[in-house]
Formats: sequence, structure tokens, C-alpha cells
Amino acid sequence: MTAENFRIDIDADGIALVTWDMPDRSMNVFTEEVMDQLDAMIDRFAGDAAVKGVVITSGKEGSFTGGADLNMLQSMFSQFEAKKAVDAEAAVAELFERAGRMSWIYRKLETSGKPYVCAINGTCMGGGFELALACHGRVAAASAKMGLPEVKVGLFPGAGGTQRVPRLTDTQAALQMLLKGETLSASKAKAMKLIDEVAAPEDLVAKAKDMLKSGLSPVKAWDQEGFKLPSGPVYSAAGAQLWPAVSSLYRKETGDNYPGARAIVKCVYEGLLLPIDQALKVEQRWFANVLQTTEAAMMVRSLFVSLQALNKGARRPADIAPTALKTVGVVGAGFMGAGIAYVSAKAGLSVVLVDRDQAAADKGKAHSEELMKKLVGQGRATKEEAEGVLARITATPDYAALKDADLVVEAVFEDRAVKADVTKQVAAVMKPGAIFASNTSTIPITHLAEAFPDPARFIGIHFFSPVDKMMLTEVIMAEKTESQALAVALDFVRVIKKTPIVVNDTRGFFVNRCFLRYISEAYDMLIEGVPAMMIENAAKFAGMPVGPLALNDETAVDLAQKIMKATLRDEGEGAINAEHFKLINHMVDDENRLGRKNGKGFYDYPDKPAKKHLWAGLKALYPQKKPEDVDFAELQQRFLVTMALEASRTIEEGVVTDPREADIGSILGLGFAPYTGGMISYIDGMGVPAFTALCERLAAKYGPHFAPTPLLKDMAEKGESFYGRFAPADAAAA
Repeated sequence: MTAENFRIDIDADGIALVTWDMPDRSMNVFTEEVMDQLDAMIDRFAGDAAVKGVVITSGKEGSFTGGADLNMLQSMFSQFEAKKAVDAEAAVAELFERAGRMSWIYRKLETSGKPYVCAINGTCMGGGFELALACHGRVAAASAKMGLPEVKVGLFPGAGGTQRVPRLTDTQAALQMLLKGETLSASKAKAMKLIDEVAAPEDLVAKAKDMLKSGLSPVKAWDQEGFKLPSGPVYSAAGAQLWPAVSSLYRKETGDNYPGARAIVKCVYEGLLLPIDQALKVEQRWFANVLQTTEAAMMVRSLFVSLQALNKGARRPADIAPTALKTVGVVGAGFMGAGIAYVSAKAGLSVVLVDRDQAAADKGKAHSEELMKKLVGQGRATKEEAEGVLARITATPDYAALKDADLVVEAVFEDRAVKADVTKQVAAVMKPGAIFASNTSTIPITHLAEAFPDPARFIGIHFFSPVDKMMLTEVIMAEKTESQALAVALDFVRVIKKTPIVVNDTRGFFVNRCFLRYISEAYDMLIEGVPAMMIENAAKFAGMPVGPLALNDETAVDLAQKIMKATLRDEGEGAINAEHFKLINHMVDDENRLGRKNGKGFYDYPDKPAKKHLWAGLKALYPQKKPEDVDFAELQQRFLVTMALEASRTIEEGVVTDPREADIGSILGLGFAPYTGGMISYIDGMGVPAFTALCERLAAKYGPHFAPTPLLKDMAEKGESFYGRFAPADAAAA
């Protein structure tokens, strides 16, 4: 028998080998059609006495499945919303059935009377790993990666994951894996008893068949009398210790902002009190509930749909052929330039790393050596791979070595005159048609392009620190940048496996404009007398990963002073807040508190093992309010609203032209509350009229920087959303 997505071969021992290999797809994904065919196969095998057992594997090299298909998820959301407008009760009932379909197909497999073994040949995520967990045995290739990452996109494992994982491994480890959306190596999955065997890829199917031939039971442990949970009953001495701690840790880590994470805790707790069939119904109810939340819709759209679209080149000019980049130049071997050289060489590109002298260039190359040494020590790279990366980096003070570069990235000191001098030296040796990119965090690219002879080939590529860990890049179009430069820049970003957003030129671009609003609001709160600890905690409970004062220390307090001075010089006194300038000047000039780099900023950084703590002197700077006189929830709102409002301004000004990029940029660039789906989704999720009204209330209380823009007022009056008004055609369905 051959189905469109599955090949089925039954051997002389009566073992059916099911090979999942979707045509015209590089990776298997779950679609309605796949589930129909899987459902039919389970029925067929159950009724065929000649079939003694089943092995399920993948025909895609190094990959079992990436999980659910984007279109299926989108259709589930869109069909629910459309039906809800007509018949809300029927819409919820239909959603409930759809939410449980995969789970009950797996339960049918599990109780079909035939033993199934999943042979996991590579990446196995989401519903694919839940399929494996439903099988009676699991064998994985040593290189395989597996996990249930749904919580990262606003959902949770709703096809049995929250019930089977804590029935296979201890409850604490299960919760940690589920709440983090952790990716497991084959060895770790085996240690957690989530798989049974690890094998070489070429032995995988044979091992799976041997498992069946050895008499694998078609009845799972939890369907047998006397089954005991790995951690014992929920209502036990061990449970009494675990569950209060789980609840406390959950709230501390999430601020109770994520319905998907909340549902995981509830599913595991309630499900472990019940037999498996009832537990799966509990999971189904919670899954249907989470699917109806704004958070799930926004997170799926941004962190699943939009992220994939941008990574695949949604903003790349379609009429320009891809560039086969071979050599890139990086000028400036400091921390940023060294990081850019590292990710480029690691991606297989030849890199020419230039600095003022050989010692400085060598120091930049040493950064790559240290990073690769660490990977080798962790077993994540071989010694040969490390040697290959270093061999691809040529460190030199000679600008002439850049003559063969297809793209040169300038990453020198953040000073317009210094950058102009370097630009002229590079331009003198570049080959015809090569692209020049400036890595700058705030200086307008159009200004920097004045030093380059052909501004059509000049573009901005703003990396974030540390380059090897931060996934976002901002690609900035100057006034005269042409499509060829954009295409090459995006080709480069794709090669080094970063996510690009494309923005038009302005001071601070997109991410740093919003970042500065975050920091500025914290300055306002300090000046108002809000206790510093409340400021930091309010930001974290709003969903930010790091408080604004701690973040300011990481980026350097004296850098904030330099940015203020540059803005003052370029745009005049009205461009900065005089009270903020006074605060930062006091921190830097009077107190020498420069941030983490000199061990003192808004925080003090004592020697380890002591932990950082807020500087006691902050209390003396301004008259302090009593905590009970501060509206903590309003502090949270202020942080999110001021950044989202700035994002809306960038769209109104044409700096950002695609709301997907504002959302992805805000989450990947500065960790903006992921549960909102990003800054623009935060507005759309609340509704533009409600957001505009909130801005007006905050403006009346805290000043005109909260005042809604003309665009927001117009959209509120018309009942529009940003995704409705500004989304490009390829994102309309999202």
C-alpha cells in the first residue's frame, strides 16, 4: 500500500514499516491530510491479522518532523473567528473537537492492540514527539533532537504531551521540560525514560524491528492494572513538597502572563489525578481554552508564522538573483566586529578581519578561538570544525586584503568621523559592485553613506550584542540605498542564520528607538520617587526579561550619556529630556557609575559569589514614595504602552513598513513581552480604540509622551487594526 505521504512495506515477519515522506516538502509536517491518512492506517493495521507490529520512521534525512503545518494552524484560528461571529457556541464546540483530533488518533494507536515503535531519525518536534510518546517503544538516532516547544509560541502540547511525559519521567523533570519547551538530545531523552534506545542512523529501523520481535507489549504501562506514577501520587508527602513550589516558581518566572504555561501546570496536576482517558479530555479542554486566548493567537502569528516568513526572505527583492557570497570583510575587530567575523566564518564564509594593527586584528580572531574552544569542550563541535572556522578568518591590518570581498561590514567605534575615515579607506580597495554595510546602533545610515562614493551600494546592518547569541539583525535602508544592496544584505543575514527586519533610516532605527523609550520611562519613574526595586519588578512582571535599570547597566550608563550628547548636538535641546540628562550626568560624572563594566551603575556588582544589588544611593537622589502609594499594575502598563506607542510612531513615519517586523524586532531585539506577540500585536490584541484610550489616560497623568498619534486616533475612529491596514499581501492570511 502507498499513500501520498506514507510508504508502507510489510516484511516476512509481519512488521509494517511506515515511512513518512511528504512529496515536495523538505520536512514532514502535520496537515489535515496527514492525520486522515494516519488515522486510516491505524484502522487498517488493527484489522489486519497479518500485521504483527508497526515501525514508524521518516524518509527525510536527519528529520522526522518539525510539527504542525502553518496553514493548518492559521485555518484553525481563522475558521474559529469567522464561525464565532455567526454562532459562538457552535464555534467553541467545533474548536473543541478539532483541538482533540490528533490526541484521539494517538490514543487509538496506543490502544489498537498492535505494538508500535517510533524510529526517530532526526529532528522530532511537537506533535511528532507526541506521536512517538504514544508508540509502545521509541528508538532514536544519537544525533536526533526532540521536544515539545509549543509553549514558546503561546500553546502547549495538546496531543497527549502533558499526560504521557509525566507518566514516563518524574513530575519535576516533566514540568521543567514542558514549561521551558526544552529541546532534548537523544541521550537526555533516554535518561528521562522518554525513549528506550539510542542507535546509529543506519541501525535505527533494524533496532526498532528487533524491539517488536522481542515481544513488545501493545498495552502501555498506564493501561495496566497497578500502574504507579514515577513520582508517586499527587496527594502524597512528595507531592505536598513539589506542587506549592511549582506554583510559586511558575508565577515568578511567567508573571502569570502565559495561558499556555498556566495550562501546562493545570493539565499535569489535574491529569495525574485521573486515568489516562479522562486526563486526555482534561488536556483537550485546556487546549481548546488556550486556542481562544488573544495571547495564543498573537504568539502563533508572530513567533511561528511571521518569524518563518521573515527567515525565508519575505522582504527580499524577488527580482534579484541570489548572491553566492564567498568572502566578507569585517573592519573593526572589537567585540562587535569579532562577533560578526565569528558567525560569518562559522557559516562557512571566508572572512577578512581588519583592524588598525596586527595585534588588534589577532585579538579579534582570538574571540572566535575562545568561542569554538567552548563548543568543543561542550561536545557541540569537533576539533576539526573549530580549526576550520579559524582557518577561514584572516586577521590583518591591511585594507588591501578586502579586495575580493563581496560584502564589507564596518564595525568600528560609534563615531561619525571615525566611521567616515574607515569608509573611505575601504572604498578605495573594494571590487566593483561589492556592498558596504555599516554596523551602527544609532547614527543615521544616510549620514554615514556620504563618505562612500556610491551610496546605492551602502546599507546598514545593525547587529545586537553578543552577536553569536542574538538572533536579530536590523537591515537599514538609507535614502539612496538600492535593491541590490538590500538583496545582498539579506542573503548574508540568511547565510549566518539570523532573522532580519528591514527598516528605513532614522536615528536609532527601530529597536533602539523603542529601547530608549523603555529606559526613559524608568528614568521618569526614578525621578517621580518610585522605589527602584518596584521599577525593576514591574518591568519583569509586565513580561520583560530584564529590568530597565539592569539593562541600562549592561549597555553602559556612559553610553546613554554619549547618545544623549550626540542627540543634543545633532537635533538640539528639545530632543532630550533635561531631567534625564541631569540624572545620567550625575551617575557618570559625579559618581563614576558607568554600569557593569566598571562594577557600579544603577546596581553594585561585588565580586562573586556575592550577587548584584541595587545601589543604595538611588534612594537619596529623589524623595521616595511609599510602595503602597504606587500603582504597580500601572507601572507595568507604562512600560509596555510607551514602547508600543513608539513602535506605532515608526510605522506612521514609514520607518517600519511591515507590522510583522515591528513585532519580531521587538521580541528578538529587546525581549518585549513575548506573550503579547510583539509591540504592534500588543496594540491590535487590545484593540486600537482601547489602546488609544489608555494612551490618553496615561498622557493626562504622566505627560504628552503618552499622547496617541494622529494615526492611532484615525485607526481608532475607523475601527482598524495595524495588521489589517498595513500587512503586506503575503501576510494577509495571518
